[in-house]
Amino acid sequence: MPKKPYYQAIGKEIDVFEHAYKNKLPLLLKGPTGTGKTRFVEYMAHELNTDMITVSCHEETSATDLIGRYIIKGSETIWLDGPLTKAVKKGHIIYLDEIAEARPDVIVAIHSLTDHRRELYVDKLGITHKAHENFMMLASFNPGYQKGFKELKPSTKQRFVALAFNYPTEKIEKEILINETQIDEATAKKLVNIATKIRNLTELGLTETVSTRLLIDAAKLIHTGLPKRLAVSVAIVEPLSDDLEIVAALKDLTDLMI
Repeated sequence: MPKKPYYQAIGKEIDVFEHAYKNKLPLLLKGPTGTGKTRFVEYMAHELNTDMITVSCHEETSATDLIGRYIIKGSETIWLDGPLTKAVKKGHIIYLDEIAEARPDVIVAIHSLTDHRRELYVDKLGITHKAHENFMMLASFNPGYQKGFKELKPSTKQRFVALAFNYPTEKIEKEILINETQIDEATAKKLVNIATKIRNLTELGLTETVSTRLLIDAAKLIHTGLPKRLAVSVAIVEPLSDDLEIVAALKDLTDLMI
């Protein structure tokens, strides 16, 4: 059996997931990048002893990619199930990461799986698959992270039970860093303080702010011997902005704090 993923609960998300799974309700995870949505799903799949298929959605992801297609194999044309069809038939969890990025036909394709029908219509085969007893639909998206960013329609959102993810408290975030990287407590606290400070600098107009994921990267680099200021620069400051003035300001700030 795969090693149990580490996950530190922030609220009642584990209870909500378990009840959604029990009641066969689709679940939507909302929140910024790097706040633990994917890790949470991996943890829950392990806890429920079920397989999970993850699809990282992008602007080219279509319903065909999820449902399946005909392929040529030798002299034959055969049908190949897509990840969604496999999950529906075998009773796996399907996790559509950043679902708002996918093409509109993906949303249409999952409609009948996110209501009382729990079925998938495969138009190219002319057949309908009833979802396996253990099938669960999961999706995530990052609401309003920048102007022009694709949003989910209210009619789609209302097909899901929704969980909001945000950055953990300073105490929990420090525990996450120590557990994930074995870094010392004093350095973990400094990294969390840096994150808190930058997250509160709304005047910088950053598209994304410091995620827990970035802090873990910095902590790993420090733990293996990279100088602290350099680790913070390359793992936290540089990924946040390409604007030279903003980068310089953040570097001055973090150099003082670490």
